[in-house]
Amino acid sequence: MHCRQSSKSHMQILPVDSVSLSNLTKNFEDYLRVSLLIFPSGQDHFNHTGISGVGFMLSNQTFKPPHEFGPFYFIGNSYPYFADGPAGSHKSSNTSVIIGAAVGGTVLFLLLLLAGVYAFRQKKIAEMAAKRSDPFASWDPNANSGGVPQLKGAKCFSFEELKRSTNNFSKINDIGSGGYGKVYRGTLPYGQLLAIKRAQQGSMQGGLEFKTEIELLSRVHHRNVVSLVGFCFEQGEQMLVYEYIANGTLKESLSGKTGIRLDWLRRLRIALGAARGVQYLHDLANPPIIHRDIKSNNILLDERLNAKVADFGLSKPMVESERGHVTTQVKGTMGYLDPEYYMTQQLTQKSDVYSFGILLLELLTSRSPIEKGRYIVLEVKMAMDTTKEMYNLQGILDPIVASSTSPRSVEKFVDLALRCVQESGIDRPTMIEVVKEIENIMEVAGLNPNAESASTSASYERQSTGSDRPYSNESLFA
Repeated sequence: MHCRQSSKSHMQILPVDSVSLSNLTKNFEDYLRVSLLIFPSGQDHFNHTGISGVGFMLSNQTFKPPHEFGPFYFIGNSYPYFADGPAGSHKSSNTSVIIGAAVGGTVLFLLLLLAGVYAFRQKKIAEMAAKRSDPFASWDPNANSGGVPQLKGAKCFSFEELKRSTNNFSKINDIGSGGYGKVYRGTLPYGQLLAIKRAQQGSMQGGLEFKTEIELLSRVHHRNVVSLVGFCFEQGEQMLVYEYIANGTLKESLSGKTGIRLDWLRRLRIALGAARGVQYLHDLANPPIIHRDIKSNNILLDERLNAKVADFGLSKPMVESERGHVTTQVKGTMGYLDPEYYMTQQLTQKSDVYSFGILLLELLTSRSPIEKGRYIVLEVKMAMDTTKEMYNLQGILDPIVASSTSPRSVEKFVDLALRCVQESGIDRPTMIEVVKEIENIMEVAGLNPNAESASTSASYERQSTGSDRPYSNESLFA
């Protein structure tokens, strides 16, 4: 290494023309050595005053190297133009110059080294921040590289594609809203209908969390679970694109908003479909998923009134190391929330079972879990008399259910619902047991649990004109 450069800074006040760095080596003790030569300006050597000035400036540097570099020291070489006598201060002055030169060379090298380390670290920090804010920035959709999310069947839509499919997110295509944002109906050029969940500013999650969610959803494929078609992460937007479900939420049908009349047999089929969807999440999804927000607003009904579990905004995957539960902040919907999870913050699959039990009580009564300050579980338990037909619950049951020609199936359905809402999770059935019991209840009612529904929603009596808003204010939202 050899470098010679004209002095342009503090050296301008001294008789210095240029400096030279050379011979960057390590000695036997592994110390870094740098030689520094200083050349005088306008003369062939430094006088005493010049040497003193240069030595003073170099030996009074305020820079302190980091502890990992250790201390620095200097060794002077003789300066031939000064000796004892008239030039008697030559030797001592030369020593000062060499001392200062060694100090200056070491300081300069350390500064350059530190600047390089700092620049490298800042670059890494900037790359990490960019990756967190946009984890898809390095994703080439045509190659499995960079930040590509590991998707199975889900497509990355451009913002312009979704904008065109919704006619610029027009009001006529606004089919629902909630705390997360709005849901729009979209139509692709080849006719496929979509439900596009668009986050509003302030409710958007971090880029990595959004990427994790779509990776999780893209692995979920079951006829009783709403399918994720794709997503959009462009121009400051976060959008999830689902299959379009024609008949909205179970909540809307139970409340009469959609005008679809659900008889007891249809309610049994809906209960079975929803149970199969949740059981798939628990036992067959990879990794297993705890939904954490099972409720009638998150069960959608397709054109044949088949149930589909929706909205995974609060869902939690379970890895093998978590030993049956996930310790997490309590989230969910009041009225459906597992009291054991609420007390311990330990989320389990039995937490979903509790929420599903509340859903079964909704199917029986068409009531909200908490209505006018009264909790549906307590209301049923207080009115229940197992010695009487339909357990003496006719005053609580939906009139459609109370008029069922199979009272025994209604009683067994009540038994199952109350088993699901036991206070202790260990006393609740698993979802596979719930599925089997609903299949048994359907057989008691004269239905084949494995038969496909042959009717469409149009064949069911409508109490009012059909609504063109299949998603309620809470549909598809946590």
